[in-house]
Amino acid sequence: MRCAILFVLASIFLLACKAEQKELHEEKEEKHQQGQPNILFIAVDDLRPELNLYGATHIHSPNLDKLASQSLVFDRAYCNVPTCGASRASILTGKRPTRNRFLTFDTRIDEQATETITLPKLFKANGYTTISNGKVLHVPDDSASDWDEVWRPSEETLNYFNQENHELISQKQRGNPFEAAAVDEGEYLDGKITAKGIADLKKLKKTGKPFFLAMGFMKPHLPFNAPKKYWDMYPIENINLPESYHQPKTTPLKAFHNFGELRTYSNVPKKGPVSNAMAKQLIQGYYACVSFVDAQIGKLLHELEKEGLSENTIVVLWGDHGWNLGEHQLWCKHCTFETSLRSPLLIKVPGKTKGRHVTDITEFVDIYPSLVELAGLQMPENQLEGESLVPLINGKGRAKNYAVSKFKDAVTLIKGDYFYTEWTNDEGIAYERMLFDHKTDPLELANLAEKEEYKELVSQLASELLEKWGKDFLNH
Repeated sequence: MRCAILFVLASIFLLACKAEQKELHEEKEEKHQQGQPNILFIAVDDLRPELNLYGATHIHSPNLDKLASQSLVFDRAYCNVPTCGASRASILTGKRPTRNRFLTFDTRIDEQATETITLPKLFKANGYTTISNGKVLHVPDDSASDWDEVWRPSEETLNYFNQENHELISQKQRGNPFEAAAVDEGEYLDGKITAKGIADLKKLKKTGKPFFLAMGFMKPHLPFNAPKKYWDMYPIENINLPESYHQPKTTPLKAFHNFGELRTYSNVPKKGPVSNAMAKQLIQGYYACVSFVDAQIGKLLHELEKEGLSENTIVVLWGDHGWNLGEHQLWCKHCTFETSLRSPLLIKVPGKTKGRHVTDITEFVDIYPSLVELAGLQMPENQLEGESLVPLINGKGRAKNYAVSKFKDAVTLIKGDYFYTEWTNDEGIAYERMLFDHKTDPLELANLAEKEEYKELVSQLASELLEKWGKDFLNH
């Protein structure tokens, strides 16, 4: 009898424990749903704002257009350094590049900013599951401990499928800068990244924990390899060279470069301009890759909705910098023209953003503090150099309305309609200048910096650039 009573009591105790655990789990889940938003952090390599959502009606980007209709769209968002590794390091630390920090494509945070709390590290410390898929930071193992998982598909052949390119690669060459292949998109790197992200969303939903899921898509980065069906969206006879397909004599020669990134590919001339025929093929291939990656992002966002996660997930989509498609007879990035510095930025906050565009000047160091504020986390001390975009998200104004970008010796202040660039030495003294007024010269073809009537304006902008380029600019 006594044993029976003990058994009943034990059973009641276990049931009570289970009920309490269930209640705690439900309370935790409710708290997550109410106060701990998930973050879907989407990076797109070399994406310029030549998209339907920005008025480029010749581009097929229906999924980005849909996301834009649910987001706050930043019409004037600028990277802080136009090269992938350095730009990504700046975004994930909230720190500006300096003369000696965050300079090149192979930048490592864990070597150049060792005391920094990265975005994933901060979210991980606050109970988030943090996953990096694809190309988020340029070097796969950079700051790897800040993530619960880092995954990237193999890039051995850069996703070439045609025989000609396989032969070039077998001869230890790079392959052509573009390829259209009749291959299922799931065979491409971005197709594999999408599949991994979809699988992660299914798993993350089951855990009930908040997540910071970073998805680094690799197109439209060179080589412009995409399934043929996306190339077919852009008939070559409809492709035109840009109006600014020349290099004005008023512009400093230092502003131009030899687009060495493109020249590493087969059949690209080692110097001088590419042929008009190749130029049009490059533009066609870039557009194809944009539509291809748009389709992959669409699949990911569809899964987010399907799993019932979209109502509690902040979505941030950004390109790491712009890209030149023949403007100033340039290709790739690596300069301080607007085509290299301006890139898409969309932030979707459920219940708050509904497709509004803002023309305020914003810069990518503003992303970090924005996500921290939106998630209700504590800002790292003495680290962040941008300012939160939450006032703009809430439909209010923001005092900050400028951006500062740099590449090598060139540092640019973007303020109002002006793009002012100085090339400086190690002491911060300017030895060359460039000024464009976008109100009258949106293609940046007439450098005003050396004109007498702009002398006072140049002096004013030079002073503001020195004030705004960051306290550590010369010392780090």
